[in-house]
Amino acid sequence: MNTMIDYTVPGGKKLGSGKVREIFEADPDHLLIVTTDRLSAFDVVLPDPIPYKGRVLNQISRFWFGKAAGIIDNHVVTSDVNRYPAPFRGDPRLEGRSMLVKKAKPLAVECIVRGYISGSGWKEYRSLGSVSGIRLAPGLVESEKLPEPVFTPSTKAEQGQHDENISFETACEIVGAELMKKVRDVSLSIYAMASDYALQKGIIIADTKFEFGLLGGELLFIDEALTPDSSRFWPKDGYRPGGPQPSFDKQFVRDYLETLTWGKTPPGPKLPADVIRKTSEKYRAAYEILTGMTLGK
Repeated sequence: MNTMIDYTVPGGKKLGSGKVREIFEADPDHLLIVTTDRLSAFDVVLPDPIPYKGRVLNQISRFWFGKAAGIIDNHVVTSDVNRYPAPFRGDPRLEGRSMLVKKAKPLAVECIVRGYISGSGWKEYRSLGSVSGIRLAPGLVESEKLPEPVFTPSTKAEQGQHDENISFETACEIVGAELMKKVRDVSLSIYAMASDYALQKGIIIADTKFEFGLLGGELLFIDEALTPDSSRFWPKDGYRPGGPQPSFDKQFVRDYLETLTWGKTPPGPKLPADVIRKTSEKYRAAYEILTGMTLGK
């Protein structure tokens, strides 16, 4: 299986490189998003690609964008490489790992919904008894299900920097109160739909991060949707509150990195072959369990 760390093409106008994605201008109204096999942890891009990862992220996003279409429109135009404009049209390297999308203006906050207390939310709760300014009941244990999902926005950090949880009021100051309320309601609706669906398939979506953008005044669901990179996926049959959970996502890599003496700053450490293999297997398993399809192009 060939992996992709970077993508370039003669005549392709690259607008930017994210932790995982390459963004190109396809034409004045559209972008081409290419999902590589890079992996980031603690906001640092690691040197080793993960086989199949880019295809999993791209295709699971496409799956969830479709399922959420009744809640909010999304930015996807097509993922058929033969319908892409030149110079991208027909490029076999893009099969299964790219999308042509509408060019929306991203909101300046990330929208996180937590159904369970884990990760940075757990750390903040232990210290303050709250997450993003939302007071939670005392006595919760790590990975416990919350009475109701909570919306906890965060800043958007530059590459190499860390996102920070912010209060809803601060998010309203950044984006605008009316728009932020709509974003919160949409985020909670998508999470409710997706978590109910995933639970039927045997996967708990503990938390997830959404991004939204504006196009002509219309709010669109953009970037990625409920992927193993933007979410915590736990197997339902292994769920035991009171500590970290087995996962289908890159938490497996985070847990390995926590055993190292590494300052969580670039450059990231190399990963052992067995960690790369097991991580690839976890990404593929998440896709196949949720969609019922074998990963293809």
